[in-house]
Formats: sequence, C-alpha cells, structure tokens
Amino acid sequence: MNWDWDKLREKQEQYEKRRGSDGGMGMGIPTPPQIDDIVSRFKNFKLPGGFLMLIVLFFLFFGSSMFFTVDIDEVGVIQRFGKYNRISQPGLNFKLPSGIEKVTKVKIKRVYKEEFGFSTGQTEVGIAPARLGENPDMVASMLTGDLNVAVAPWIVQYRISDPYNYLFRVNNVNAILRDMAEATMRTVVGDRSINEVISKREEIAVAARELLQTELNEAETGIQIVTIEMEKTNVPPPVQPSFNEVNEAVQEKEQLVYKAKEEYNKAIPAARGEAQRIIKDAEGYAIDRVNRSMGDAARFSALYKEYIDAKEITEKRLYLEAMSEILPKLGKKYILDSEKTNLLPLLNMGDSTGGASKVAPAIREFSRGDEVVK
Repeated sequence: MNWDWDKLREKQEQYEKRRGSDGGMGMGIPTPPQIDDIVSRFKNFKLPGGFLMLIVLFFLFFGSSMFFTVDIDEVGVIQRFGKYNRISQPGLNFKLPSGIEKVTKVKIKRVYKEEFGFSTGQTEVGIAPARLGENPDMVASMLTGDLNVAVAPWIVQYRISDPYNYLFRVNNVNAILRDMAEATMRTVVGDRSINEVISKREEIAVAARELLQTELNEAETGIQIVTIEMEKTNVPPPVQPSFNEVNEAVQEKEQLVYKAKEEYNKAIPAARGEAQRIIKDAEGYAIDRVNRSMGDAARFSALYKEYIDAKEITEKRLYLEAMSEILPKLGKKYILDSEKTNLLPLLNMGDSTGGASKVAPAIREFSRGDEVVK
C-alpha cells in the first residue's frame, strides 16, 4: 500500500508541474493530451513478433479451410470427425475448420473407363489403370459354350451414381469393379458358341451390362454402368489358320445348302402346281363323264318309253337319225340296183352340187316307201 501512495503522489507532482508550465490557465481544468504525446505513446507500444505471426497464421489456416468451392460436375462429401455428415452441392460452400470437418470431392458426371484384355496407354484423370501384374492376354481369353477359346477384349464405361456408397461401403471399388466385370463377361461368353461370340458382340455387350449392373447394385458400390463395348473378337493366333479353314468349310456348306433350297423352292412348288392341275382336270373329267352318263341314261329312258309306245315309228326314226349323221361323213357314195346286171348311169352323190346335199331328200323318199336302194 505504501508503494501505491508513493506512486500516486508522484503522478500528482507531475500533474502540478505540467499545470504550472501552462501559466495557471484553465483554472484547475486539466489540459487535453497533445498529438505528440499520443504519437510517442504509440511508438513506445510494442507487441511480440511471434504472437502476431501466430494470429495471422491462425486466421489464414482456419479461414481458408472453412470455405470451399464445388465444381459443377462434382459434389462434396463432408465428414465430421471422420463420420459421414452431408453432401454439398456445386458452388461456394461452408464447413467447420479442418480437424472438425473434412470434404472429399467426387465427380459424379465424369465417365470413367476400365479396359480389359488390352491397354491404350492413356493416363488422363478418370481412366483407372489396370492392376499391376495383370496379363491382358489372360483376361481376354475365355472358354465358350462349345469348348472353344475366344479372345474377347472389352471396355467398361461407368459413372459414380452414389458418392456415399462409393466412398464408404466398399473398399477399393476399382478392384471390385474389375473382378465383377471379368466374372460377368466370362459367364456371358460361356453360355454361347464361338460363332455367336464373334458375330453377336452387341448382344453379348448388352447382356453383360445388365448382369454386371445387377451385381454392382447388390454389392452397393455406388457405380452405374454407362455402356460395355466389345472390341474385335477372335480366336487365339495359334489356331487362327485352322479356324479360318473351318469357317470356309462352313460357308461352303451353307452355300450348297442355299443352292439346294433354291432348287427345292423351284421344283417343289412347280410339281405341287402340276399335281393340283392334274387333280382338277381329273375331277372335271369325272364330273363331265358322270353328267354325260346321267344325260345319256335319261335320254335312253325317254327313247325307251317312246319305243314302248310306238315301236315301228321309233325304230325308223332312230335309223334315219343315225343315217343323217353317218352318210355326210362317207364321201362318195354309189347306189346300185341288186336286180340289174348291167351298169346304169350312176347317181353322183359325192360332188358339191349333188352329193351330200341330196342325201337327206333321198332318205326322205326312202322313208315314204320309194325303193331307192334294194
């Protein structure tokens, strides 16, 4: 306490001296501090350099870690103390300082690519390299359903559809994807023959895509398959010549089969048409014969009825009708009297003027009882 009073007395004396130097002005009112005094005070004020540097670093570190930007083709997955918390959308976002919250950016619109059975050597971002020590020839070699070996390289293009599953549900997603894609392709190829594997690549790609997507969804990988592209499919080089010979033989066989089918298509329809024509002709002939027979029978029945009623007249009528049909077809005709021994002038019945045209009158005369021929 003595030290405090001494200090207070010393300050009072300094104040009295300053007041006396002013000539007693102000009548006991203290004068305001001068600018020089203020400047001198600020010059005397000093902060430790290390403390100031720590303050600057603190604001730079925590300020830069609290704000971040998410691109338009990605999202930010935020973890708080290592646990998943939320997903940030594209744009400027805020989070708690590092050590509390961590952001992982995942490109959900980029199409990634995995190559199987070959390598293009591309190293750009978004293309995952093949596993170390993987033999492309062994990956592409597959056993088909007819126990042949096919070399079928392919490409899988995919997109990250669920960032949470992609980051936290599966460890080493790329390895899982490659294993599942290889197993799926071997399953699809194993159900088909070597010719189908070579000629129906699009069908195989579609089937493999559907099966692989099903397997990835069950594994909760967060990956969506965009497409599967089958590259040129062939057989191993050592058996290529033999396979070409087999293909040539198969093509020759198919060509012969097509020619035989062509001849078959020409001959069989023609034979069937001819057979149908003959059958129709026979049926028509049978109908005609039956109708004619029925008509003849009806006509005979009618004549027989007339014959029963008038026998003599009916016999003469039938005879004359028969002769009217026969005589015009005989040509020249000579009529002789059986009682004459010498030749008489002949009645020319074969010329154009007095031949067939005179037959009917002669018959009519005969029918009246005149003896023309005896």
